[in-house]
Amino acid sequence: MIIATSEIIAGHRVRETKGQCFGVVVRSRGLGGNITASFRSLAGGEIPEYTQLLEQARRHAVDRMTKNATAMGANAIVMMRFDSSEIGQTMSEIVAYGTAVVIEPL
Repeated sequence: MIIATSEIIAGHRVRETKGQCFGVVVRSRGLGGNITASFRSLAGGEIPEYTQLLEQARRHAVDRMTKNATAMGANAIVMMRFDSSEIGQTMSEIVAYGTAVVIEPL
């Protein structure tokens, strides 16, 4: 599965548009991680516990989006984007979305 943030994929043309596809993940850091991250935030700078959590959530969202596109019969996703939001004070929602298409070489 080719995933691109652009409208086109070099060397290919879109033969068919299948429609929107997406993958959603909601993650929460455990109590221990939240406490550690809270102490780190006092000093400022990057908080590795949350960085790792969000990286894993993005990968998981892309995997779900890819499965959704595959189920639709697509072999590529164009115009892929991420969106995120907080749910409460302890949870993050990550959405990967794009347009599922069938491409073929030029």
